[in-house]
Amino acid sequence: MLFKKILIANRGEIALRIIRTCKELGIDTVAVYSEADKDSLHVLFADEAVCIGPSSSQESYLKIPSILAAAEVTGADAIHPGYGFLAENAEFSEICNDSGIKFIGPDPEMINKMGDKALAKETMKNNGVPVVPGSEGAVKDVKEAIKIANEIGYPVMLKASAGGGGKGMRIVKEESELETNFQMASSEALASFNNGELYIEKFIENPHHVEIQLVGDQFGNVNHYGERDCTIQRRHQKLIEESPSPIISESTRQKMAEAAILGAKSVNYEGAGTVEFLVDSNENFYFMEMNTRIQVEHPVSEMVNNVDLIKEQIRVAAGEELKPLARGQVGHAFEFRINAEDVENGFRPSPGVIENLHFPGGFGIRIDSHIYNNYVIPPYYDSMIAKLIVWADTRNEAILRAKRALEEFTVTGIKTTIPFHLDVLENEKFLKADYDTSFIDQLYNNKE
Repeated sequence: MLFKKILIANRGEIALRIIRTCKELGIDTVAVYSEADKDSLHVLFADEAVCIGPSSSQESYLKIPSILAAAEVTGADAIHPGYGFLAENAEFSEICNDSGIKFIGPDPEMINKMGDKALAKETMKNNGVPVVPGSEGAVKDVKEAIKIANEIGYPVMLKASAGGGGKGMRIVKEESELETNFQMASSEALASFNNGELYIEKFIENPHHVEIQLVGDQFGNVNHYGERDCTIQRRHQKLIEESPSPIISESTRQKMAEAAILGAKSVNYEGAGTVEFLVDSNENFYFMEMNTRIQVEHPVSEMVNNVDLIKEQIRVAAGEELKPLARGQVGHAFEFRINAEDVENGFRPSPGVIENLHFPGGFGIRIDSHIYNNYVIPPYYDSMIAKLIVWADTRNEAILRAKRALEEFTVTGIKTTIPFHLDVLENEKFLKADYDTSFIDQLYNNKE
């Protein structure tokens, strides 16, 4: 039996995305919001809405007692955490379950095993999945980090054990830079995830970032929904994602999917999750991390698989058994993150009032967004304001459709990443899929 009422412990487009699916399933919804988000669309379209605190994330969307109180007052029997904030917080999952409220996601043990990046790497390694050389777990201090870095060789990557999305990550090219970067990464991780622990691994140069989308149920079944290529990134934040990846062969695709399923089954994984790999120029792939939540870029996989992944999440959380996928992947899809950022000034955040807004339309076009005319973009949260998702039969057709859609996409009053995306779609290296994770740095260095 599905849930009667789901509280969405998030904001913006993902909260609205979850509300839409709940309505299609006949499930009532509760929005929570900070004072800065009182006029957000997720507040308007939910069946009920509860203010949980001031504008600061620490005092609202990360405040577990306030969210639980809202669930109890409204009688919600489940909580969907979305992505970011508390989505990979094992304590939150445990408190929800102890309170008799179903956490729509993995249980605390799974989050600790796979959500903790260092433990996930160890788990994968023990199950025969290739991993990037690095620390066996979280490093104790700078001294240990220096020792490991000297053993595996520079450059190295410092990463937050308890999070993702580019927070708490630093590339270190030599020993003299390590201590300062360690302290900065740890502080950022603590602020973002309430956990300052870091792990360290070899930095694979010139890779592609490719991930496998999974959903597991309570009966040991795991479905995979193909891969997404997330190589176009700025400061480890993804900006363009596509499926299928244009750089891997069918045999590599199959091996990666098998490795991802093996890792998920090794921990009896339940819910939506993504296993992320780095792929070098020879198609060697290395496990990087597992995100134990829905991803920002999940619509790419939905478009090529004709599936609603939020519905799958809710159904398996309610105890339903996964059904085999009705078909394989069809066509090619892109997602373009439309951020409120000034591209010409180092992607600086550009909060403010949206004066004029027009979304593109037409066949194969999808917009996930919470913005509208005269909406005020607050300065307190992530700068993403919309996602443009484009589907077509082939990669080339999808690129042409994306160009058309981006040219139609109008946002005035603030700066956005729309000009950046149009630049990318004119770039020969991108068109030929001849690029790596340093693509954006190279693109803008060449302009100077």
